[in-house]
Amino acid sequence: MSLQAVILAGGKGTRLRERLHGRPKPLVDVDGIPLLERQLRLLAQNGFSEALILVNHAADQIEDFCRRGDFGISVKTLDDGEAKGTAGAVLAAMDSLQPEFLVVYGDTLLDVDLARFWAFHEQGKATATLFLHPNDHPYDSDLVEVDGSGDIIGFHAYPHPADAILPNLVNAALYVVRRDALEGWVGAAPPLDFAKDLFPRMVEKGERLRGYISYEYIKDIGTPARLDKAVKHLRTGAVERARLSHAQRVVFFDRDGTLNELSGYIRNHASLRLLPGVADAIRRLNDAEYRVAIATNQPVIARGEATLDDLRAIHNKLETELGRHRAWLDLILFCPHHPHAGFPGEVAELKIDCNCRKPGTGLVDEGQIRLNADMSKSWFVGDSTVDMQTAQRAGLRSILVRTGEGGRDGRVRASANIIVADVPEAVRFILDVCPALQERLSPLATRIRPGDIVVIGGRAGLGKSTIAHVLAWTLANQGVTPAILQLDRFIRSASDRGTGNVLSRYDLTHAGALMQPWFDQRATTTVTLPYYDRFSQEQHPANDSMTLTPETALIIEGVPALALPIPNDRPDRHTIHRIWVTGDEAERRKRVIAAMIARGDSPEQAETTYERRKADEDSIINNGEAQAEHQLTLDHLFLVEMPKN
Repeated sequence: MSLQAVILAGGKGTRLRERLHGRPKPLVDVDGIPLLERQLRLLAQNGFSEALILVNHAADQIEDFCRRGDFGISVKTLDDGEAKGTAGAVLAAMDSLQPEFLVVYGDTLLDVDLARFWAFHEQGKATATLFLHPNDHPYDSDLVEVDGSGDIIGFHAYPHPADAILPNLVNAALYVVRRDALEGWVGAAPPLDFAKDLFPRMVEKGERLRGYISYEYIKDIGTPARLDKAVKHLRTGAVERARLSHAQRVVFFDRDGTLNELSGYIRNHASLRLLPGVADAIRRLNDAEYRVAIATNQPVIARGEATLDDLRAIHNKLETELGRHRAWLDLILFCPHHPHAGFPGEVAELKIDCNCRKPGTGLVDEGQIRLNADMSKSWFVGDSTVDMQTAQRAGLRSILVRTGEGGRDGRVRASANIIVADVPEAVRFILDVCPALQERLSPLATRIRPGDIVVIGGRAGLGKSTIAHVLAWTLANQGVTPAILQLDRFIRSASDRGTGNVLSRYDLTHAGALMQPWFDQRATTTVTLPYYDRFSQEQHPANDSMTLTPETALIIEGVPALALPIPNDRPDRHTIHRIWVTGDEAERRKRVIAAMIARGDSPEQAETTYERRKADEDSIINNGEAQAEHQLTLDHLFLVEMPKN
């Protein structure tokens, strides 16, 4: 099939005059290459065989440029005469149009998978398909609204009413259009614009228009500032990194209790209130080229307590609030199902068990496909054990925030990789702390070989678990397969500890026995690990399994890790790396007491427990310092390695 693109190249480029030097706008230099040439080569790469260029101002220059160039595509020019508007210009060229055609504006720099966009249009059998994306200023943009199936249901022109609750979807000025859908508009009084006139009227008349939502790069470069920004994006690789073929770093967020206040099930948009700092934190992720997605269970739909229209309004409110801070979401995914019956007004067909309801991974799986997520560099941020298990099953790095449920839900037995106060701290960890830690840990990581053991010990509240996980991610980036044995899993239930010292609080005998076959032979070994619930202070057996191979680099972390007997009868083949974690005692005291209060202790109980444990831990745990080859501190969430004397 012959694919045709129509390029609207008739504009004068008045705002860009200083950069044109007498050339028409489509020939503006974009980092050494005329914009029109970039567009034609992209069309050819995506299988388009014909480009129809509608010209007007300085038409002779564009025609001459097309005659002299070889762009891998047949090029025709057509002078559209006096200005008629974008749709008017296309209507005037009806006799030259294929049954379906792509419309490209002559002042946009784009790097889009046009073949995929075209295929989406064909599958949807729509009158027209519009390329839509969020932006950082929806409050002063013309916005488009789509329903759950992707059909466009409304256009909202700027300016918007002060109380408007709208989605953050902007028309990017790239369309696939059916020619026969335009026939009824021939003869309409010009000027006639696609976005402001024709498409809204089509929706009003019941025509089916579809929205194709993508993060791919498409920008208007019609002013010097926008042109300079686009050139910067080309030179820094931002344009290339936004390709669908480029694996993306994604942060998946839970919604209720994580991004917005947890106040039961939210049934209408008036109940949604963002938590402090969330919008600015998401803006940081946008600026850092992370894709941002929501994955949320919404059983209110199956229970009949809210409709899909209600849910769309809730998410419009969320996007409106974020947009006021120049932040946006790339994808919102929700599960409307609920497995249990018996609710008044419930929707029978939605009362099912499904894989999309977390901790099922269906939502994340869909997000991985739609965003081309690199799961090894992506994250899940949530407030519940369900979120943490979802992350674990999907192969995502997990961060638990203490807002909302704060992990106290206890619905499943799953632990977080990292625990922080809230979403701003989670984003700070992702963007600032984790990269800094990885950089600092890289020299140590390069000395760790497959089959080695890393032991990380020190007093409670100093960041041993954080160091262990960041070291594991660093090793994985270097091609070494890590595994982490967290000794906190072996903390005895509160009722089983007796009155002994710190070592009696841990069942180290059990931990050692589980690991002994791998310690002795380094053969492939699968061990089943217990789970310790820090809120109930109970240990539960047989929760997770961990498989170790001869090539595994094992990281053992915990308060008594350096007291765990580890045989090392083959030092010629395997090395044990011992790390002592230290830090400011006043800061440690604050963190430990805050953690005990978060699990339900009163401030007085927390103070008493802290002092008692400090007394029985220090004399024993501090002996580990002499065994360690490395000292690390995580004070102020920044890692510094200190040479030992």
